Amino acid sequence: MNLDPKHLAQLSVIVETGSFQGAADRLNLTQPALSRNMRALETRMAAALFQRDGRRSVPNALGRRLARIGLTIRIAQDQADSIASQTSLGTIGELRIGAPPIVAGRFLSDSLSAFIRENPACNVVLRTGLVSQLHSMLERGQIDFMLGPQSVVDAEDALEFKHLIDDRVGILCRSGHTLTRLKKIQAESLKQQSWLLHSTGSLLRQQTEAAMIAAGIATVQTTVETDSIRSALEIVANTDLITSMPRATTRPYLEDKLVFLNFDSPHFKRPLGMIRRRDMADNRLEKRFFDVLMSYIERNAQ
Repeated sequence: MNLDPKHLAQLSVIVETGSFQGAADRLNLTQPALSRNMRALETRMAAALFQRDGRRSVPNALGRRLARIGLTIRIAQDQADSIASQTSLGTIGELRIGAPPIVAGRFLSDSLSAFIRENPACNVVLRTGLVSQLHSMLERGQIDFMLGPQSVVDAEDALEFKHLIDDRVGILCRSGHTLTRLKKIQAESLKQQSWLLHSTGSLLRQQTEAAMIAAGIATVQTTVETDSIRSALEIVANTDLITSMPRATTRPYLEDKLVFLNFDSPHFKRPLGMIRRRDMADNRLEKRFFDVLMSYIERNAQ
């Protein structure tokens, strides 16, 4: 037996208003049309749902019981309508983000906190990992987009890139390091230093090694190797080791303990942006998040 949920919802309105005419007015129906729907419901039930009370037809016990189910249907419909409306406006849904550890730190967390405050009904999933790992997650549909360097999409037509900021790589050391006294850093000075390097295979490590080779430094003295951004920053801040870091996304951590040296390389170019698959449907939540992130970037660039 298949009952029309619309008829059950209409029955609940009859119970609420206490009359067919009142229910018809609320439902924007004619009274005869509503009466036909109730007769159809009784036919499907093979039982009467109303009893006479003088000149009025009022729901009987079975009618009132079905009306409670109809009320549940109306509530569910109202909730679905609300979700649909909020989804179309981009204020509700799920946002699955992937980001490298340094990007997922203060650079992202501040703007992400603002986004959550503005969109409390949105569910956010944040995944961190090396750029290569995030790329795989994106291909498998495990994340909606990743925040990463433009080089990820350079050779792939299946991905698109939306620019956020130039997160150029720089050489980082503690404040007061002997290298900070030099107006311009020569390659020979870097060659003599002990380094903290990022994990083999990471894009940041590859860029650093390419820059050093281009500067005539075939190898550097590696004292520490780590994939922990937090450990890297703390170790460099408390030792004479130097390391490489993206300038823009590391800036919130500098305070008065860390400083970037006056050294640059063409290999340090690192445009950072939102990377997504071209075949993914447009997502209003993504646009809202992108706007919040751009506002954060613009405020901190001033």
